[in-house]
Amino acid sequence: MIDNLCYEFFREFARYEYCLKATGFRFNTRDAKANWDMYAMAVTHVFESPEDPELKAAIEYFLNFPPKKQVVNDGVLAWDQTPMEEKIIAKKILILIRRVRNNLFHGGKFNGEWFEPERSEALMRNALIILRACGESHHEVSKAYGGIAC
Repeated sequence: MIDNLCYEFFREFARYEYCLKATGFRFNTRDAKANWDMYAMAVTHVFESPEDPELKAAIEYFLNFPPKKQVVNDGVLAWDQTPMEEKIIAKKILILIRRVRNNLFHGGKFNGEWFEPERSEALMRNALIILRACGESHHEVSKAYGGIAC
């Protein structure tokens, strides 16, 4: 079950990054890199007062139980529990969703077996709810997501 969710999350995240880059939410460099902070500013309304209870719960989950960042302390892998200073909720949540992706992709949560599978599942499920709500709320990103050329 969690393996399928992980695949869905990675697939959705990759598709989302493409959509951001295709719709101009990218850095003005030769590297094709999505500019999540720019996008966060375009979808702040999604986070300000969500009416959908599922979306509201997903946002609250990330604010109350943010994923930690894997770091190396004195040559040993550890989890940084320093609270994020970001004041803009949209930017903060999208940073945390990228952290979920990084923790999964770079092996912080999985090395053949899942570490804290219930927590990983909750983070991925809530991240998907938020990503989909943001995508649906932005006309150009929604079009790109639907396969309509921008």
